[in-house]
Order: sequence, then C-alpha cells, then structure tokens
Amino acid sequence: MSLAGRIAFNPSIQKVTARYWYPFFTRLGGNNDVFLNMGYEEDPPMALPLAASDEPDRFFINLYHRTATQADLTGKRVLEVSCGHGGGASYLMRSVRPASYTGLDLNRAAIEVCRKRHHLPGLDFVQGNAEDLPFADQSFDAVINIEASHCYPSLPRFLGEVARVLCPGGDFLYADIRRRDRIAEWEAVLADAPMRMLSQTDITAQVLRVMKLQHSYTRNQDRLSDPMPAFLRGLTRHAVRACDSQMSQGLQNGEFSFRIYRFTKD
Repeated sequence: MSLAGRIAFNPSIQKVTARYWYPFFTRLGGNNDVFLNMGYEEDPPMALPLAASDEPDRFFINLYHRTATQADLTGKRVLEVSCGHGGGASYLMRSVRPASYTGLDLNRAAIEVCRKRHHLPGLDFVQGNAEDLPFADQSFDAVINIEASHCYPSLPRFLGEVARVLCPGGDFLYADIRRRDRIAEWEAVLADAPMRMLSQTDITAQVLRVMKLQHSYTRNQDRLSDPMPAFLRGLTRHAVRACDSQMSQGLQNGEFSFRIYRFTKD
C-alpha cells in the first residue's frame, strides 16, 4: 500500500498524511525509495525483463506494468497523476516508449527529487494538484493513476479533471485500494465518471502474493525507515511492519479490495 495507506486507512487521516507526511518523509531522505506503491505478482511470475538497477523494485514495477499496459502507450502523450518519487515514470518511459511522459505530484519535495534523479528525453515533472490539473483541455492521450486516489479530498473532481485533459479516445489507466465499507461508494463514483469503463479487474490476490513474500516487504519496510533520525527509526519500522501485517490480513479476509481499471473518453 502507499505510505499514507500503511500509516492509516482512515480517509481523513490519509488526506492529512498525503499533504504533510509525504513531504516530510521525502525531505528526511525518503527519496532513496523511488516506488511508494504496493507490489504485484502473478502465478506463474510475470518475469519482466528488467535492467539490473530495476531488479530490486521488481514487484513494484509489476504493478505499474500491469496497470499501464492495459493500453498501447507507444508514441502517446502520457500523464501520471501522483507520480511520487518517479520510479514508475522512469520505468514506463524506458519500457513502453511513449512520445512524452509527464509526472505530476502535490509534494513539491518529491518533484524536486524526480527532477534531480530521472533524466530521460521526453520525461518531465510538474508540481500540481490532482483536482486542479495545470494542463489545457485535451493535452494527453493517456492518464495513469496508481494507488493514490484514496488520499484525494474529492474523487469525482479528480475524475472530471482526468476527462478534461484527455483527448477523445484517450485512456485512463487506474489502480487503487478501498476498505470493504467504502467499496459501494467507490463503485458509485466510478459509475458516474465522465468516461466509459472498459474493464475492471480485482488484483487483490496478486498484491497479497507479494505481501506473503516477507523478505521483499521486510526489505522495503527497512528502507522506509532508513532516512529517519536514529531515535525514530525503530519506532517507524515497528509501526510500518504492524500496519503491513494488518493490511496483509485485511487483503486475505476480504476487508480490502485492490482493483485496476481502464476507462476511455468517448
């Protein structure tokens, strides 16, 4: 789950976390992690061919790849809303060959990190709000959003902005998680989106498969706490591991549902 989701799955707390904790985490040195999303793995394994530098992030890359490749992005103008530290943007720019890729995030510190770390032709990063995208109408052929919309104050407003910046025939490629008692609300909002849903896939089992590979998540948990001052490091590791354990149990018993979607703008 995203870092905000690990800390708490209360919607009000998530929004505060997204606005204040993410920048704090980034400025402490959390930019050492270029992926903040949960992992994904299939059975049999996806076995994506990866560069050696990408290999430690294989499971997190898998989720990006599975979501983004619902459509052919070759030669397209792509926007990722809530790009975090830019790991997914870098991977997709190198692997699916869009004409351009713009990563946007509310966290100004994260955008600074992205600009310093990821240097590829056609890849750029912009600070901005998911509910008030700083782009002209019909600017993009595809919009990607991965494990972030649960932090937004207004999902309907975000979806309206996605539709506005998409060209006719453009794709919205979307992945996120919801607690069981919020799924009906989520589904209702998506049903009213100003775009047409082409597909919906429950990937809870594939996400849970990674969480059961404890060595992967233990490594990621430690990386999340590494930037912290020494007096916070142990407490942070304990809190993150406890929340991941709770999330794993929740995915297994149906308390949470993780899904990916593809929408198109007619």
